[in-house]
Amino acid sequence: MRSPEDLGRAIAEIRKSQHLTQAQLAEQGAMSRDSFAHLERGRQGRSIELLLRLLRRLGATVTITVGDRDGAV
Repeated sequence: MRSPEDLGRAIAEIRKSQHLTQAQLAEQGAMSRDSFAHLERGRQGRSIELLLRLLRRLGATVTITVGDRDGAV
């Protein structure tokens, strides 16, 4: 994962695979659907972009692992 857009695409893909709407997942995350939609499009990514850049400079690799719905991998 190298950008806020990458993160947004991953979130959208996982959300859709679990048959959730943006509104449903936004509610679970205590945010508005509009804010969530911006997140999925990588538009609210300034902080995320900065964190990803810092992690890369530290030599970290950022990946997403999807487990079951209870959070177990």
